[in-house]
Amino acid sequence: MQEQHALPYLRETLLFLALAGILIPLLQRWRVNQVLGFLAVGALLGPFGLGLWAHAVPWLGYLTVSRVEGVEALAELGVLFLMFMIGLELSAERLWALRRWVFGAGTAQVCLSAVIIGCLAYFFGNSLEAALVLGFVLSLSSTAVVMQLMAEQRSMNSPLGQAGFSILMMQDLAVVPLLILIGVLTSGQSEGLAALVTVTVAKSIGAIVLIYLIGRRVIRPLFRSFARQRQPDVFMALTLLSTLGIASLTASAGLSMALGAFLAGLLLAETEFKHEVEITIEPFRGLLMGLFFMSVGMAIDVREVIASPLWLPLSVIGLFTIKACVLAVLFRIGGFSWARAFEGGLLLGQGGEFAFIVVGYAMTTHLVAPPIGQFIMLVVSLSMFLTPLAARVGRAIGERWEQRHHEQAFGEAVLEAAGGRVIIAGFGRVGQMLAQLLSAQKIPYIAFENDARLVARLRAAGFPIYFGDAARAELLRKAHADLAPAIVLTMDHPASALNAVRGIRRELPHVQIFARSRDEKHARALKQAGATVVIPETLESSLQLSSFVLQTLGVSEGAAAHLVQRERERHIAELEGEAAP
Repeated sequence: MQEQHALPYLRETLLFLALAGILIPLLQRWRVNQVLGFLAVGALLGPFGLGLWAHAVPWLGYLTVSRVEGVEALAELGVLFLMFMIGLELSAERLWALRRWVFGAGTAQVCLSAVIIGCLAYFFGNSLEAALVLGFVLSLSSTAVVMQLMAEQRSMNSPLGQAGFSILMMQDLAVVPLLILIGVLTSGQSEGLAALVTVTVAKSIGAIVLIYLIGRRVIRPLFRSFARQRQPDVFMALTLLSTLGIASLTASAGLSMALGAFLAGLLLAETEFKHEVEITIEPFRGLLMGLFFMSVGMAIDVREVIASPLWLPLSVIGLFTIKACVLAVLFRIGGFSWARAFEGGLLLGQGGEFAFIVVGYAMTTHLVAPPIGQFIMLVVSLSMFLTPLAARVGRAIGERWEQRHHEQAFGEAVLEAAGGRVIIAGFGRVGQMLAQLLSAQKIPYIAFENDARLVARLRAAGFPIYFGDAARAELLRKAHADLAPAIVLTMDHPASALNAVRGIRRELPHVQIFARSRDEKHARALKQAGATVVIPETLESSLQLSSFVLQTLGVSEGAAAHLVQRERERHIAELEGEAAP
């Protein structure tokens, strides 16, 4: 008698959990983007990968997924919790501050991209209705992929991250009118299209405001009443209830569940339970997001890729090119440099997960022919798969552009004066504080920074700062770095600091390099690369805190300073000893 499992899709769930337990540590060790890793594994183990040979090689059936439906159902939860975490990181005031990007740049991006892509679709033989739908579908980007990449790069709170997030929010709002548009086009009521869409958008906004206002009255008292019991399981249940409950309310109002999850996070962000909720939900969100990316990878049919060796890659490249150009222009108009504009354009240049929903609906209503719909889904899947690479290319193009158009040319007088100055690489908060202390002691310095806008602003204020990468050999020679009494690295990005130490030490083996590190692990890497002195941020903050605590407890200021200095010297000696060959 064949064994029956009470849980549906049990084998697929067990396979995913096993892969997650093995894959996530390996990706972190190999420094491979997790989005790319899960997409690749999904394509490999899906029904169009090794699953094609499962009937011929029976043991492959235990390592592959043949039924994508169950995986996709669980993956939808991943998208919900991603949107919930996004809302949790914001507040209503912060979202209102982004309204110019949400309703201005976001609307412009969707409309401009839809017009260009729709015209191309019509030119290649699609009906006017199908071209209109395809244009709007492909104008949307993947919130899940982009937000995961931003989280890994820790760029969500950067100006570009906030602008990109705002555009993604507008795209999510555009899904509802798009689904209505398909219904109108298939019913033949195109005469009242504008009025119907306007009324629906107004109803959608009203539903969002109503849910938000009711939620503000309910969420905080609900959490306060149960928080007194101090039971983690109750707290977890409340978090799930809030997320799924508000998501179901938005779904019943004709909006997306993802938007409801975002509203739930936004409501909890204004309460005192924000950080506890983040800790509670984070492990589940990571697993479910991994499942979502695997399900996208499973939708990639390798046979179709082989069958369309020309049109498929051209379509993916064309999609990225059109959207990246539109977005880059909008980012530039919004005040970003071309470097950041190109980076943001390629980061949001892919198709989005809503395409699978919208195109599927369009195929069931016979608005889009099944072969075209399948081809579009494949284009979207591949574009999501290539997004990490496209984002990296965007950063590289932007950096080359900045170096060609904005790098300051040193005059001979500046070159002569640069010799003998302290060189500061990275002019953020730490670099500017160091510069103030050097100026107070009449010690000359010169600074280099990769952010062209920051360079322009600070040069206008009179700071001796220039655009450039301190790791580049030609820049070091122009600045007479061999005559510098010290080179101080204060950049925020750990990889940039490590590359700078290696580049400087390769060109200047005897110069003193002082570096700031994120933590002790980063400090050891900098010491091994050749830094003379490395100060971990965690060390200094803990020592300063210890000094204040000791003085509060009655230890004299001099004794506390002596203890702190002795501990500092011990840690630095340990770092130097570990870095020694």
